[in-house]
Amino acid sequence: MPNITTEELFTALPDFLAAPKDNAPVLQLCLRPDYGLRTFPTEITLTRKNGIPGERWSRAPWLKLPDGSPDPRIQVSILGKRVMDAVWRDRTTPHPGDTMIADMDFTHDNMPVGQLLQAGTAVIRVSDVFNDACVKWKTRYGADAKNFITIPEHVKYRLRGILCEVVKDGKVTLSDRLTKI
Repeated sequence: MPNITTEELFTALPDFLAAPKDNAPVLQLCLRPDYGLRTFPTEITLTRKNGIPGERWSRAPWLKLPDGSPDPRIQVSILGKRVMDAVWRDRTTPHPGDTMIADMDFTHDNMPVGQLLQAGTAVIRVSDVFNDACVKWKTRYGADAKNFITIPEHVKYRLRGILCEVVKDGKVTLSDRLTKI
C-alpha cells in the first residue's frame, strides 16, 4: 500500500483538528523494550525516576541531559489516533511506538506546555520538546508524512503527538481515560 500523500494529509487536517479536547479513552499502550521491539500490554507503570519500567528510555534515550542522563521531558509519548490511522496504512510495518494512543487534540492551544494530564493514577506534564517525527517515521510512513508535521504553520498542531514527563507515579490501563487537570 502506498504511503499517504501531502494532498491526502491536507484533506485529513480538519479531521485531525476536530479530535476531542479532553477526556479521551486510552486506546492503546505500547512499550519499546529495545530498538524495533514493541509489546502491547493492557497496563503500564509510569514513574518519575525510571519513566516506564521496561522501556529503553532509561538506557538509550534519543535526548539526554548535559550530564548524559535521560531527559525526563521525553519519558512518555502520546500520539493521536486520527494521525496514526492516516499514516500507518501498511500494518505490517512497525507500530509508531508511542506509549499511548488517544483520540485527543494535542494542539498548543488545547495543551500548552506544562499542561498536566491524568492518565490512570499517574500524572504527566506536557513537555516543551517538539515531536518532529524521527527518520524512522519518514522511512516507515513516507517523506510526506514527516514533512507535513514540520510545515511551520503545522508545528502548533503537534500532529506527531506530545512528549511528556511523569510528575506523579501511577498505573495506566486500557480502561483509563486521558484528562486535563
